[in-house]
Amino acid sequence: MIEVFSEMMSHAFIARAMLVGILVSLCAALLGVSLVLKRYSMIGDGLSHVGFGILTISTAFGISSPLYIAVPGVMIFAVLLLKIGSSGKIKSDSAIALIASSALAIGVAVTSVTTGMNTDVCNFMFGSILAMSTSDVYLSVIVSILVILLFVIYYRKLFIITFDEEFAKASSLKVKKYTNLIAVLTAVIIVVGMRMMGTMLISSIIIFPALTSMRVFKSFKKVVISSAVVSVVSFILGLYLSYVYNISTGATIVLVNLVLFIIFSIIDKIKNS
Repeated sequence: MIEVFSEMMSHAFIARAMLVGILVSLCAALLGVSLVLKRYSMIGDGLSHVGFGILTISTAFGISSPLYIAVPGVMIFAVLLLKIGSSGKIKSDSAIALIASSALAIGVAVTSVTTGMNTDVCNFMFGSILAMSTSDVYLSVIVSILVILLFVIYYRKLFIITFDEEFAKASSLKVKKYTNLIAVLTAVIIVVGMRMMGTMLISSIIIFPALTSMRVFKSFKKVVISSAVVSVVSFILGLYLSYVYNISTGATIVLVNLVLFIIFSIIDKIKNS
């Protein structure tokens, strides 16, 4: 295994993929705990469809670095989704389905009448971390580090609004501001992570590590730490197995997450038996 891993890292594109993947997986896990506990899990799936729409349209119009267009675009939609959901006129799950399906349809329609379903579009749909450009890598690293820093800085406030919004309001915390912060950071990670996992699978690296960790750990801090470890380990093992057995990287990472979820569930049952 060590020899194969060394061989993998000798390739510059795999080394870049490893760096970006670890950072994105870590960010997704950190944000995923709050999203799962606040029952915003599906926002990741909705934003990934919005990201696909923006990325494919940008590609269709010949923009060389579509991620730079998609990041601010999906951030705006993230805040919009929360506003629509909180207005009470449309329930949040319905709002997510409405915007997600519309964005996906627009993206596919524009692509079909311009460039067609080319390799770039397929990569956005199913992921291709090994095809990341140098520009994508720089953006992903900078954004991931920023997300980690903001999560650490606002950790206590995010903890409070995750568990008790009423107490947070009574404590003069700007709940709306920090809820929007979670949504915006999630939007950013969704977009940069789509190169790795694709539209169809990106939400899994947000949800799986948190759910897996909650099977065994109960405190917020322990769940966050465990989620980070589970997510990074799943990515490294997934990338390794996809390299050895020539399987889709995104799918392999999700399958490793699934196996870890089953293992943690078994541990939980043993503990409670």
